[in-house]
Amino acid sequence: MEFLLLGFFTSLSLILAIGAQNIFVIEQGLKKQFTFTVCFICSISDCFLIFVGIFLFYYFNQYFTSTIELIFNILLLLFLIYFIYSKIKSGSQKINFNQNYKKTTLISIIFKTLGFTYLNPHVYSDTVFFLGNFSKNFLLADKIIFGIGASFASFLFFFFIGYLSQFFSRYADNLKVWKIINLFIIIFMSGLAVYVLLDII
Repeated sequence: MEFLLLGFFTSLSLILAIGAQNIFVIEQGLKKQFTFTVCFICSISDCFLIFVGIFLFYYFNQYFTSTIELIFNILLLLFLIYFIYSKIKSGSQKINFNQNYKKTTLISIIFKTLGFTYLNPHVYSDTVFFLGNFSKNFLLADKIIFGIGASFASFLFFFFIGYLSQFFSRYADNLKVWKIINLFIIIFMSGLAVYVLLDII
């Protein structure tokens, strides 16, 4: 259960950061255009990439010498520090949702969603690199549970912001609310950074 919750909250902390993909999902929810399709593609893509990262680090773990593992941990720590810094920096920025209600086709939406997902480098750094690297020392069964928890967070988050975007956007555009959300993310990620630092030393 602890690995399920760890995967859930770690993944949720990563995807809570407002970016191009999340704004796109919210916009489609506001427009009521193929909301299920958009949420499903984003969720299943996250699930796929999460387990790619987890098993990539599992099967190639035998090739990770102590030096390589140290390098990965340092990179992971640097990524965490940068992520925390970016959250602190973005805490004072107001979220702007561009609501453009033009008609569009299902094929167009599919390609746009795939583009926002697979052409976004943050998706790979969050799922393949971060979650895969973070779970590299877990037992295989714990890795799978961790991945399920992380994937569930993605499904929950994307479908929540997709179907409740009109309600959600009222508060997402509120600077005070995002300061509270950012504070929670900063505290949680700082805890993970300490965990990785202790593993290094």
